[in-house]
Amino acid sequence: MAKILCVLYPDPESGFPKTYARDNVPTITRYENGQTAPNPKAIDFIPGHLVGSVTGELGLRKFLESAGHRFVVTSDKDGEESVFDRELPDADVVISQPFWPAYLTAARLAKAKKLRLALTAGIGSDHIDLEAAIKHGVTVAEVTGSNSISVAEHAVMMILSLVRNYLPSHERAKSGGWNIADCVSRSYDLEGMHVGTVAAGRIGLAVMRRLKPFDVRLHYFQRHRLPKAVEDELGLSFHYEVEHMVKVCDIVTINAPLHPGTINMFDEKLLSSMKRGSYIVDTARAQICGRDAIVRALEDGRLAGYAGDVWYPQPAPKDHPWRKMPYNGMTPHMSGTSLSAQARYAAGTREILECWLEGRPMREEYVIVDGSKLAGTGAMAYTI
Repeated sequence: MAKILCVLYPDPESGFPKTYARDNVPTITRYENGQTAPNPKAIDFIPGHLVGSVTGELGLRKFLESAGHRFVVTSDKDGEESVFDRELPDADVVISQPFWPAYLTAARLAKAKKLRLALTAGIGSDHIDLEAAIKHGVTVAEVTGSNSISVAEHAVMMILSLVRNYLPSHERAKSGGWNIADCVSRSYDLEGMHVGTVAAGRIGLAVMRRLKPFDVRLHYFQRHRLPKAVEDELGLSFHYEVEHMVKVCDIVTINAPLHPGTINMFDEKLLSSMKRGSYIVDTARAQICGRDAIVRALEDGRLAGYAGDVWYPQPAPKDHPWRKMPYNGMTPHMSGTSLSAQARYAAGTREILECWLEGRPMREEYVIVDGSKLAGTGAMAYTI
């Protein structure tokens, strides 16, 4: 029997919900790219309920314990005395989330002698040292596609919030104020602006599709060019180098995975080449942007705004400068864990576990590392 160690974010401070704002969520059976949604043999949770926190347990306990497996769930993940570190050495499977990552470093993987599967409940496996996973023969998988649209919607919301100066205006109304001039002194129309995405994969392309009706000019940069039919459909301009794209864009949205080629991409030099008064929205990974360089660019006016929900480390310390930098629209890492998204990535986590426990191959799009190499989605999205 297997030991499955699962790290999830803590329950709400007000306690685990007894009721919900809505009675249900729409059922999504197929994604925009044609991929079918997760399809496990069964689920033991109600779609639309909070299953992504510790008490929710991704709806897995009944399934795993009825088959005789040991299931350990915790939110305590940092430090040598954490529950995660104490339970890791004899774990066969580790489940973690991008929103509350249990960092599987090379040192931790070396101690996890029995570990065979590292599973990301959601999208993005950069909290796992993929090179070390390959070295130790650990399969890495994630629920690809499960929350792509959730993140794309969040990115579009943040773009509009920054450009229209929504958050400061809301705070003014909330505090009893009414000075319209203060509200509009940093408010612009999105129409006619140039918007570029760093990476046009599942999320980046979804952001572009949702922005096209706003009559903006769309641009993209990535390693592989999209089919001409897609470029023509959306009016996309392709850029071979990110430096060329950011020079012409009013807004840049970052939707790339974190790997050696993207770490600190938005450094002082690249930020200096952007239009004065540009905006950046990063719902990918915080380390793609230089932390202090972003703060300086906002303070001196090179950037008009920065928003995102990704930080490093996560959770971010209380004194993280992004919490208080000017003109920011930061949130905790929440874009991909809406209640709607949770229904899909929890079902996908169970689907992957069913395959692994039964010795069946999992979907290729879920695979990041397998057979001591990058494979499936991992071979297309990551470099080591």
